[in-house]
Amino acid sequence: MRIVSLLPSATEMLFLLGLDREIVGVSHECDFPPQARAKPAVIHSRFPHGASPAEIDRLVREYVSRGDSLYAVDVEKLQELQPDLIITQDLCQVCAASPEDLATALTRFDRPPEVLCLNPKDLGDVWRDMLLVGEATGRGPEAEKLVDQIGQRLGALERQIDLSARRQRVAFLEWLEPLYGGGHWVPEMIQRVGGEDVLGSVGKPSFRLPLQQVVEGEPEVLLVAPCGYTAKQAREEYESLDFPDQWNAIPAVRNNRVYALEASSYFSRPGPRLVTGMEILAKVLQPSVQVSREAEAAILGIPLERAARRAASV
Repeated sequence: MRIVSLLPSATEMLFLLGLDREIVGVSHECDFPPQARAKPAVIHSRFPHGASPAEIDRLVREYVSRGDSLYAVDVEKLQELQPDLIITQDLCQVCAASPEDLATALTRFDRPPEVLCLNPKDLGDVWRDMLLVGEATGRGPEAEKLVDQIGQRLGALERQIDLSARRQRVAFLEWLEPLYGGGHWVPEMIQRVGGEDVLGSVGKPSFRLPLQQVVEGEPEVLLVAPCGYTAKQAREEYESLDFPDQWNAIPAVRNNRVYALEASSYFSRPGPRLVTGMEILAKVLQPSVQVSREAEAAILGIPLERAARRAASV
């Protein structure tokens, strides 16, 4: 079978299912595992290189309002690869090429490939999608084993969580300029490890929010995880901004509980590593829990002198 994956999360699943040789094409954002970078890219971003976060947000809203795609499909490359299966999604126009663009590209095929379109909105959907990918690729038993392993790992984690304790108030920011709160499965991840997401709702998309809403939410823990950023980049982006003086009144800022996290690996991609994301959240909320070394290493605190921002000049 020849497979083209237009989703970083699906690419991770395919590699875990032992289908690395069958993957003949990926998107420009498929970067994990590292071997994925060696695969031909059939999707390219239309964003200008080096665009600022504010410019990216403006372009996203502009493209979406016109009904245009944020990505270009390399039709010639796709035809050259002659896939039997293409995996894409219909959840977020910022994450992959739209089904409409793909459908247009496939009109040029004499024998169109099968298309598997994923649309996860919560953790249950993510685990279900792993089974769907396994079924579509002839690796059903392997997919069932993977989901079972994830379930065992989550069970071991949740048995350590003291759910009788008061839930800590958490704000998860998946974009900073402007501010966006995390959605879909992220509020569920927070909830399942003993937190309360004061911004988002389970199954609902991420959304733009006024700064005052974050302040009035009084989060005790502030998580900074812009989509597509490493934890280091997230911290640098946060530290580069000037928030109004009221930002310093947020309990998480006052008490030095602001953390930069890597979104793509552990939160924004609906794939297998969400379980590590839950370990990260659990460790932040309840430091005594035992988690994987990967999760421990992924937590990047923002020192108080950098988390508390001077008043904006405008």
